[in-house]
Amino acid sequence: MTGNIASRSGATSVEHLVRFLQQHPGLVVLTGAGCSTASGIPDYRDENGDWKHPRPVQFGDFVQDAAVRQRYWARSAIGWTRISAARPNAAHRALAQLEQHGRIVTLITQNVDGLHQRAGSRRVIDLHGRLDQVRCLGCNTATPREVFQAELRSANPRWSAHGAIAPDGDVHLSEKDYRGFEVPDCRRCGGTLKPDVVFFGENVPPDRVRGAMQALADADGLLIVGSSLMVFSGFRFAREAHSRGLPIAAINQGRTRADNMLDLKLRADCCAALPHLLRQLPPPQAAEA
Repeated sequence: MTGNIASRSGATSVEHLVRFLQQHPGLVVLTGAGCSTASGIPDYRDENGDWKHPRPVQFGDFVQDAAVRQRYWARSAIGWTRISAARPNAAHRALAQLEQHGRIVTLITQNVDGLHQRAGSRRVIDLHGRLDQVRCLGCNTATPREVFQAELRSANPRWSAHGAIAPDGDVHLSEKDYRGFEVPDCRRCGGTLKPDVVFFGENVPPDRVRGAMQALADADGLLIVGSSLMVFSGFRFAREAHSRGLPIAAINQGRTRADNMLDLKLRADCCAALPHLLRQLPPPQAAEA
């Protein structure tokens, strides 16, 4: 396992992060796109926190412009096949084990791929929703994505293309005419269908924010994994933890928006770091002794 921990004391030792987990057993964990890159789902930003891909579709554009919806669903119809085929990686599995060992009380994820739950995590707040569900903006009816995917295929039997996938399941294609792509409406009310995720420019549902804030209020510390926190919806929890005086650690390969708030930072791939930390920690029985 490569990577160094930089602590406020200036020490650089992986044991510092191991000790952090031992001293703060009731952690809230906040994960980002870096947690899923090893599963074949890319992240949005580079090590400096700058965009690596074109900016995702904006909520207002999606709602107001039928052509934007056509383009999104035409590309997403391709991207979903790859998102749905993704499997949990070592980071997801290690976090699930840490929860089972009683070290994680809540996991807040900014990801929309559902891989934490598939790895076995149970106390998960899907801050930005889930791609495996589609919701009607008119009547609020929820539909499994696989059902809607079948409708898209049926309505567009000849549609096919190839391109680089984005973290939200969109696919970046070369210039292509989407005007012939048919987007089914809600079968119940005829309303507009949207993936059940929070788009850029859209607010996170208040109940999710309240649940995450309450988890922080009851926690011993915050661990950030695979996130630059450049988006405010995630950064707010680091800011809240800092205002509460909670210790904060991070595992991230690049800079984060909260670097000046961190007690410890491990610059490493979380898929290598988390299993390593898990091996260094005493088993649950020894931790309780």
